[in-house]
Amino acid sequence: MAKKPVYKIKTYNQISKVGLQRFKPNYQVSDKINNPDAIMLRSFDLHKEPVSESVLAVGRAGAGVNNIPIASLDAKGIAVFNAPGANANSVKELVIAGMLIAGRNLDEALKYVAELPDENMKENIEAGKKRFAGSELTGKTLGVIGLGAIGHRVANTGIDLGMKVLGYDPAMTVANAWQLSSHVGQIDNLDQLLRQCDYVTIHVPLLEATKGLLSREKLKLLRPNTVLLNLSRDELADEVAVVAALEKGKLRNYVTDFPNKTIMQSPKVIALPHLGASTKEAEDNCAVMIADQLQDYLENGNVKFSVNFPNVFMPRYEGVIRLVLVHTNLPGVVAQISNIMGTEKINIARLLNKSRDSTGYTMMDLELTKVPDELTDKLRSIPELLKLRVL
Repeated sequence: MAKKPVYKIKTYNQISKVGLQRFKPNYQVSDKINNPDAIMLRSFDLHKEPVSESVLAVGRAGAGVNNIPIASLDAKGIAVFNAPGANANSVKELVIAGMLIAGRNLDEALKYVAELPDENMKENIEAGKKRFAGSELTGKTLGVIGLGAIGHRVANTGIDLGMKVLGYDPAMTVANAWQLSSHVGQIDNLDQLLRQCDYVTIHVPLLEATKGLLSREKLKLLRPNTVLLNLSRDELADEVAVVAALEKGKLRNYVTDFPNKTIMQSPKVIALPHLGASTKEAEDNCAVMIADQLQDYLENGNVKFSVNFPNVFMPRYEGVIRLVLVHTNLPGVVAQISNIMGTEKINIARLLNKSRDSTGYTMMDLELTKVPDELTDKLRSIPELLKLRVL
């Protein structure tokens, strides 16, 4: 039996032990590794770190990938993975907590009790509690912008709490649509949603198209005393406009997971220290998902939940050599590969080619016991080739 190759994984941040334990014995996993095959991280800013030429993949144990230089890695044929949905329940619960904190004035009430003198505490509590009378969530209207892994869970829980829920997501997937409660009213116009809600929560990725989505003009559409929740990314909202809306009473509270100097000018801001995915369960789930994805990619070339590569799966058969080619997505590349295989008189048992944006991905199973150097040399001579792997 052939000896299994040793794979090296370099870690940044503290990764859940539950996830690290998923790696097989032939994996070396450490933050001290040089020339790794893959990188596993959480919030570490990889923009500031040179990435070794040996790296084949980067796995983010979380959903957001703003801390990863995707464009430069894509140009080198390096796959970038994330863990969508692994922390969804954790974030959903924090959104509900944020709504309750705002609706029941719990932030101010907690501060009031913490500052009470020991003398006559009971009397002071009874005298002061009327200042913090709030309102129930039941019967209120919740608007959910983005109905993905987190958003559809928030929407469904809102229904369970007796709220009227409106959802907006022009890019909703079929899979998430199946999981969305039929009681959620789907709105195809963001302006229409903003005009109708007591609570609005946003759950979309930060892209060029979504930056500043909640602009000054959009905030003007809100009902007076709306509670706005943003546990996705601070750049999704015009925060100067948010502060102005809080001062004018257009917004009752702004609940955010991203405190900064601009937003903390208002006492009506309920700021959390980026706790969305900070539960043991979420950290475990994210690490497990990334560990499994990296292993399947390194060993078999299969791709699942990549942000820059197409999803690719091809069953593996014992005794068959697999070639994985990452290349630019241009006409004629697959033909060049096939011509080389024909010239070398090599039979392709199985071939799968997929593309995503500028990246092409080709997997081939060959009926060979060893790949000739002449074959790999010719394949590497293809101008569009970014990575060639023999598995």
